Amino acid sequence: MSIDNASCDTRQSVLTLYWPMLVIAVLAMTLRPTITATGPLLAEIRLSTGIGLQAASLLVVLPMLCMGIFPLLLPWLGKWLSESAWIIGGLFAIALSSLWRLWLSTGSTLIASALIGGIGIAVVQAMAPGVVKRWYPRRVPLAMGVYSAALMTGGGVAAILSPVVAQHYDSWQSGLGIWLVVPVIALLLWWFRPSEVMETKHSSVAINFFTNQRAWLLASYFGLANAGYACMIAWLPTYARALGWSAQDSGELIGIMTVFQVLGALGIPALSGNRLDRRSWLFFAIIIQIVGFAGLVLMPMSLLMLWVAMIGCGLGACFSLTLTVALDHLSVPKLAGALTAFVQGIGFIITAIAPYIAGILREWTGSFQIVWLMLIVTLVGMLLVTTKFAPTGYAKAINLPNT
Repeated sequence: MSIDNASCDTRQSVLTLYWPMLVIAVLAMTLRPTITATGPLLAEIRLSTGIGLQAASLLVVLPMLCMGIFPLLLPWLGKWLSESAWIIGGLFAIALSSLWRLWLSTGSTLIASALIGGIGIAVVQAMAPGVVKRWYPRRVPLAMGVYSAALMTGGGVAAILSPVVAQHYDSWQSGLGIWLVVPVIALLLWWFRPSEVMETKHSSVAINFFTNQRAWLLASYFGLANAGYACMIAWLPTYARALGWSAQDSGELIGIMTVFQVLGALGIPALSGNRLDRRSWLFFAIIIQIVGFAGLVLMPMSLLMLWVAMIGCGLGACFSLTLTVALDHLSVPKLAGALTAFVQGIGFIITAIAPYIAGILREWTGSFQIVWLMLIVTLVGMLLVTTKFAPTGYAKAINLPNT
């Protein structure tokens, strides 16, 4: 009898440890297909709908803006509904966006679907770091690594498979709408998550970070860290097709970037997990991106896959590490969740501007080289800011009472 009890306890322990991680991973996988699926099919979409490059950039810009605006309102809006209700509502919005895309046929309706999907993405994404901090308070780097890797995997798989699905059904709408499947699976997993991790009240708290300099620094850093990703998913397929790549091959190029994003998102946080000072790994993640973007400027034709792989590795590591550094500033999960909501809010507004500016620069100059140079400049600025993230100064920098 005691052996049976021990076996039952072991199974329960494994379930409590790994099932929530699976839920986190699938939630994360819903957060990018709405955005990344359009890039490899942009030529077909533009031919069919007649939208221009600046209008097409809204397919990325609008979801990014939603990701920025909702987290800023979350401490107040969050009081209306429970955490679970917000996440379920967000997943329904993502699913609705994909469902609508199965039969829409105009540029305006496609942009509207991006807005609906963006609202859902913003809701789920704003909740996720707080959920991670609460479910895995002693394994934050690992859990954030899994979250980040799954998020990037979802985006990469969508970029690779959307052209394949579109070609099979002879319809770009099918290539976009197929991603209805992912939020439906996420809804099921969230509904059946273990009772040990359930919470009836929303975990966010209303704290005014708008007057906190460190919060603004973290938010700006996060925004610039994601600017390269936003520009790559918006314009890399178009750039590759201008170099002679097909729609499917350009989608696979995003896939290559994603593979290395996942490696960076999982590997670098794991390597940095034993020490609170993460600056050396942030330096590595930024420098490898600078080299990659410099390669796109100097030798785009011969080593394109290498440069994309280097950029992907740096982007993946940066995303995970930047959120981890924000969580490191506060030990209380509710406070840390509120800080990361602010960081993502301001950060994604900054991120959303990047692909739109890139589209304007591309139309003005007729080349993407100026876009890659712009991103190199932002990365150099990030190198300088990274020196300020010494763990010994976290408490003084964030300067909140009772933390």
